[in-house]
Amino acid sequence: MVVAIDVVNQKEHVIVNDTKRLEQLYCEHKQDIWVGFNSRHYDQYILKGILAGFNPKRINDWIIVKHRVGWEFSSLLRKFPLYNYDVMQANDGGLKRFEGFMGNDIKESSVPFDIDRKLTASEIAETIKYCRHDVEQTIEVFLERKDDFEAQMGLLKMFNMPLMNINKTKVQLSAQILDASKRTYNDEFDICFPDIMRINKYNFVVDWYKDKNNRKYRIDPSNEKSEKHKLSCDIAGVPHQFGWGGVHGALEQYCDEGYFLMMDVASLYPNLMIRYNLHSRSCNPQKFNNIVDLRLNYKHEGNPLQAPLKIVINGTYGAMKAKSNPLYDPRQANNVCVHGQLLLLDLIEKLEPHCKIIQSNTDGILVKLNAKNDKEADEQYSLIDDIAYEWEQRTGLTLEFDEYRRVYQKDVNNYVIVPDGELYDKKGKPRWKSKGAYVKKLNNLDYDLPIVNKAMVDFMVKGIPVEKTILECDELKEFQQVKKISSKYSKLLYGTRFESKGKKVFMTYSNTVELNEKCIRCFASKDKRDGGLAKVHAETKAIAKLEGTPEHAFLFNDEVNGVKCPSKLDKQWYIDLANQRLKDFGVM
Repeated sequence: MVVAIDVVNQKEHVIVNDTKRLEQLYCEHKQDIWVGFNSRHYDQYILKGILAGFNPKRINDWIIVKHRVGWEFSSLLRKFPLYNYDVMQANDGGLKRFEGFMGNDIKESSVPFDIDRKLTASEIAETIKYCRHDVEQTIEVFLERKDDFEAQMGLLKMFNMPLMNINKTKVQLSAQILDASKRTYNDEFDICFPDIMRINKYNFVVDWYKDKNNRKYRIDPSNEKSEKHKLSCDIAGVPHQFGWGGVHGALEQYCDEGYFLMMDVASLYPNLMIRYNLHSRSCNPQKFNNIVDLRLNYKHEGNPLQAPLKIVINGTYGAMKAKSNPLYDPRQANNVCVHGQLLLLDLIEKLEPHCKIIQSNTDGILVKLNAKNDKEADEQYSLIDDIAYEWEQRTGLTLEFDEYRRVYQKDVNNYVIVPDGELYDKKGKPRWKSKGAYVKKLNNLDYDLPIVNKAMVDFMVKGIPVEKTILECDELKEFQQVKKISSKYSKLLYGTRFESKGKKVFMTYSNTVELNEKCIRCFASKDKRDGGLAKVHAETKAIAKLEGTPEHAFLFNDEVNGVKCPSKLDKQWYIDLANQRLKDFGVM
């Protein structure tokens, strides 16, 4: 069964057990771009397999059960070229999760996928309805990510690449554009150091990288689950970690007012590659340099062609650690990372006597000036600017400064920093900066517990009490919590009772029901008759509470957009959660 929607001609095609009709559809639209969710790894091979005369169940099991890649199934699949664009990106949690975030219906079909007989007419009708819904949702995700599609199309046009390359990932396109050819290297930890760095006080960090015993990613290299190998130390009064993935350091639960500077290194990794000749040895380095220069010119001009070039530039470093990519060169990737960490440490060492280090994170440093008024702040700014200028001239890198007046920091990956004066620029864009799961900027494809996020940010940025934000909101969607279990778990249970005794939580299942869905939308309930949510481990069958969910919850898996809050919604649960998270930031 196939559902395809022609968005240009506003026509739907539903095909059930009719290979000739599918062949006709394919031939009519062979020159069009076909869009799917996870279609790069799955749908395109099912389609091609049916056209080639194979039983699609065999291909399904090849991909899903045997974990094999689709193109290896048969060379006959190549006879059916397809311009396939996959809207799914790395780390996406699945289409159902996006449907939940967008406030749409996330109910599963009641027709089992492993049914052992032919479907009835009513079951086929329901399966079509379910599949149509997913295709419609794929269209919505595509529209939310339309800029990504346009950037990728722009890349193909700019470099005169065949449309068939729309099938490729961004890092695959980057490798092709940079003329990369697959090579084998055996010098992953042959580390070099920038000869212009000036590190004295914290030279023990340099020594850590020089020690060959530390040249491993994990404490136990033979165990991929063992802890990452890193150096934990104190730098300028701030706990720091150095390793093989960037420097991280921050004062935890730190809140303060004053004169703050965020000093970010512009395009750190690309500029390190150019300045220190750390490109992948498998590519054309001059071509990379030219693309970086061209993108910078386009960006200054406000030319939209900068977006496609950004794909190539940003994808290159990650591709250097991807074994299957022609750009693969782990030595150069490690050298880029080490150069970045040590040059940032170099800057911290120079700044430390003149200001307070608040955090450092891969490509930037947040500092607080030792100033009590605007005049002192101007004098200190000038001094720090001189230090930064010397560092820039020596390293060949560029720093960008942003000024802030308040900082709320849980840790290096979770913070809110607020500027002086107006909170929004002339275009209505927020001037404050936030990062982390609790306070990040939400969007239609990432919309979980939005009311708690808004309450926390509004409190820290605007001083609005969390109770006011939460109690005055009457849109049910703003209170949604979308949860999806991974493949490690077989099912969700609803109605579980939780009883706390000391530090232990005991669960009872007297009125528990097994849910058809593996992705649900839940809300805190005032009704004590409503139970909670638990998940069942696929192998051990052990039952555990679904993390972060209320002990008393109700489900609403229908479309929630425009639905008002029912009286049973427990807004106090959200207030308590917001206040607890503010405590994690050290605010309350």
